Amino acid sequence: MEEKESETLRKILKVSADEFLEYGFRGASLRAIVKKAGVTTGAFYGYFKSKEELFDALVKKDSDYLIELYKSVLFDFEKLSFDEQKKKIDNYSKFGLEQMFSYVWDHKESFRLILKSSGGTRYEHYIQALAQLDTDSNRQFNKILESQGIYIKHLDPLVERLLMTGMFTSLFNIIFEDITKEKALWTLNQMHEFFKAGGNCLMKEKQ
Repeated sequence: MEEKESETLRKILKVSADEFLEYGFRGASLRAIVKKAGVTTGAFYGYFKSKEELFDALVKKDSDYLIELYKSVLFDFEKLSFDEQKKKIDNYSKFGLEQMFSYVWDHKESFRLILKSSGGTRYEHYIQALAQLDTDSNRQFNKILESQGIYIKHLDPLVERLLMTGMFTSLFNIIFEDITKEKALWTLNQMHEFFKAGGNCLMKEKQ
């Protein structure tokens, strides 16, 4: 009996993932999902109470993991001494992106749903949430610099927001390209160098 229930659940999840990818969260039809999965409406509601709960089942675990992964990278950076932070900030930025890249690469379908189909769910501003983590960390580092008598130019908030969201959007777009993992990682590193150079230019130390 358990084996049959597990197979039914797998079928519902597979069909619903396809439905969400094709029509988005708002456009996806529970009636269509039930029909394509070959289950009764009663059976479906035995697993999920709503469309929102169904979408959660597909993406929540991976969504939460990636957020916590990036938080841990930022937290480890914040524990460094000031001199170490100055020396290693670019390395930590690259390391964080590579850690995220590896996880997203291995869980593409979850993140494809988040990036392409989550309008109307709590995940629709997922990239902005990642960008805000990075922005908050950068601002905290800038305060530390200033406490040490080092003053840099502050980015306009709109420019800062667009740059940060652009960086994370690029990360996901690279992974969704039809290229090898090696090519994707090389492209990611090129992207990091581009954003690093631009950021350093805009936020150079005041004379």
